[in-house]
Amino acid sequence: MADKRDYYEVLGVARESDDDTIKKAYRKLAKKYHPDMNPGDKEAEAKFKEVNEAYDVLSDSEKKAKYDQFGHAAFDPSAGGGAGYGGFGGFGDFGDIGDIFGSFFGGGFGGSSSRRANAPTRGEDVYARVNITFEEAVFGVKKDVTFSKVQKCPDCGGNGAAKGTQPQTCKACGGSGQKRVTQRLGGMAFQSTVTCNECRGTGKIIKDPCQNCRGTGYIKINKKLAVSIPAGIDDGERIALRAQGCDGRNGGPAGDLVITVSVRKHNIFERDGYNLYCEVPLTVAEATLGAEIDVPTLEGNQKFTIPEGTQQGTSFTLRQKGVPYVNNSSRRGDIIFTVNVEIPRGLNEKQREKMREFADACGESNYSKKSGFFKRMFDKK
Repeated sequence: MADKRDYYEVLGVARESDDDTIKKAYRKLAKKYHPDMNPGDKEAEAKFKEVNEAYDVLSDSEKKAKYDQFGHAAFDPSAGGGAGYGGFGGFGDFGDIGDIFGSFFGGGFGGSSSRRANAPTRGEDVYARVNITFEEAVFGVKKDVTFSKVQKCPDCGGNGAAKGTQPQTCKACGGSGQKRVTQRLGGMAFQSTVTCNECRGTGKIIKDPCQNCRGTGYIKINKKLAVSIPAGIDDGERIALRAQGCDGRNGGPAGDLVITVSVRKHNIFERDGYNLYCEVPLTVAEATLGAEIDVPTLEGNQKFTIPEGTQQGTSFTLRQKGVPYVNNSSRRGDIIFTVNVEIPRGLNEKQREKMREFADACGESNYSKKSGFFKRMFDKK
C-alpha cells in the first residue's frame, strides 16, 4: 500500500471538503484524463483509473468514514494483522467485534458494503445554458440547445467487444465480479468478499475490444435538442429534461439534461417575481391638470388616465399585464409604474413670465405640503 496515493491528494481536495466539492473535483479530473480525450496515452489512462478509485471511496459516506479512520488499509485485505489488530491494542477497546472486521474487510463476516462494479449505475447529469430575451422569458420560446453527453457505443451496443464478438464470462469469479477470500487475524480465519482482479468487478473479459470505443462500451457525442422554455421563467432558473443526460451503465437509467436559463435585461422594465416595474415621465401640465397618457406594456402601449394633481413618485397599477405564472398562463402579475414629473428647463423670457403669473395665481393655497411643512417647523412644542 505504500505506493498508493492519498485519495484526497488524488482529487486535490481537503479532508473537510463537502460532497459537492469532491464531486466537482472528480468531474474536472475525469474529463481531463478520460480515454476519449487522451487516446493511446497510458499515463492518462492510469490517472483516470486512480481518480475513479478515489471518487468511488470518497463519494460513499460509509467508505469515506472507513478511509478517514484507517486509510487504504480499510480496503486492503492483506493489511488486516498489522493495521487492524496491533494498531488498536487488541479487542478490548471495541464493544462489537464485528465492527472491527467490518472496518477492515468492507462489511464484516462474509459481507461487503462496496458497490459492485457491474451493478446498474445511473448516468451522469449533463449541464447546459441557454440565453433568451426578456420577452422570450415572459411569453415562452423554443430554443436549440447543444451539449455533450456520453452514450452507448453504437458499434458494440455498449458491451465493449468488437463487432461479431461478445464479452466472455470471467472464469475467476464466474461472472459475479466478486470473489471470496479468506483472511487471517490473530490466529482466526474470516471470509470476505472482494472485487475480482481479473475482470475488475465487471464479470466480463473482453478479448477483442471494439475499435470505436476502445473497449469502454461508451463514446462522447455532441447533440442538439429543441427545448421548450416555459412562459414566465426567470433568470437563473433551471429546466431538467429527464433521461437526456449520459447513458447509464449495466442497465442503469440515464442522467438528466439540466439547462440554466439566462435572461437579458429589459431597457424599461424591472422584474420582481411576476410583477413588472417601470417609470413613466409626466410633464408639469399633465401632472397638474390630469391627462390620458400612453403606458408601455409587453404587448404595446396602453392608455391610462392620470388624475388631476398627481404628485411626483405616485405609483399606479395595470392589473394582469405582468409576467404569466409558470404552467398557468391564465394568471399574470401586474405592471406597476411610477410617474416621474419632469420640470422644464431652458425657458425663454415669455415662458418665465407665464410661469410667474401661474405661481402668483396659485399663491400658497394650492401647495398644502409646503405650507404645512413650515407650519409644523414653527409650531411650539
